[in-house]
Amino acid sequence: MDAHFTTGTPGAAAADEHLVREAEKIAVALGRMFPGLCEVVLHDLRDPRHAIRAIENNLSGRQVGDSATELGLARIADPEYPSVIQNYANRFPDGRPAKSTSIGIKNGAGEYIAALCLNLDVSVLSPVTLALSQLVATDTEDRAQPLEALRDRNARELRQAVETRAAERGATPRSLGRDAKKALVRQLHRDGYFDSRDAAQAIADLLGVSRATVYNYTK
Repeated sequence: MDAHFTTGTPGAAAADEHLVREAEKIAVALGRMFPGLCEVVLHDLRDPRHAIRAIENNLSGRQVGDSATELGLARIADPEYPSVIQNYANRFPDGRPAKSTSIGIKNGAGEYIAALCLNLDVSVLSPVTLALSQLVATDTEDRAQPLEALRDRNARELRQAVETRAAERGATPRSLGRDAKKALVRQLHRDGYFDSRDAAQAIADLLGVSRATVYNYTK
C-alpha cells in the first residue's frame, strides 16, 4: 500500500503532526509505567510503510520505522473502522500469549492518522495469578459461621451490641427480665463477644447484674 498522507492545507498537516506528537508522549509514559510487562507502540498511519513512530518495552522485536499492522491498514482504508478494540487475544512472534488493545486516533477531518497499541505479556502474569489464587484460597469445608472475626471487641462495639439486642426486645439492657438477659448473654457468647478481655464485666455493668451472674447465663 502506498504511503497515506492527509490532504488539506499546511495548517491541517501541522495539526495532525501535533496530535501524533502528543500521542507519542502518552506512549512513552505508559511504557515507562509498566516496564518489561506491557509493550506500547505508536503507529503513524500517515505513512503505513514506516508506521511505527515509537515503541516502549519492545517485546515483539519490531523497530521504529517498521510497517503498520493489519489493524492499521484497516483503519486507513475505512474511517468507520472501530476506534477502540480492547482486550483481544494476541501473540508475540516467539509464541508468548498477549492481551492487546488498539486505540485509533482521528484528526479533525475524521481520518485515522495514528493508532496507540498496548500489548500485555500474559505469560509473565499467569504464574503470578496462579500463585495468588493458591495463596488466597481457603478450606472448602462449608461453615455456617466464621471461626473468628480477627478484630477486637472493644467497649463501644460491645455496648452497641447489648443496646441493639435489648431494643429489639423493646427494652433497655437493665430493664430486661431475667430470661431475656440470659438469652441476650448467650447470644453475645455465641457471637464471640466473650473473647475480649473484661467483656464479662462490661456486660454485667450494662445489664445491672454481677459478673458471676453473666457467666452463669452462658451455661
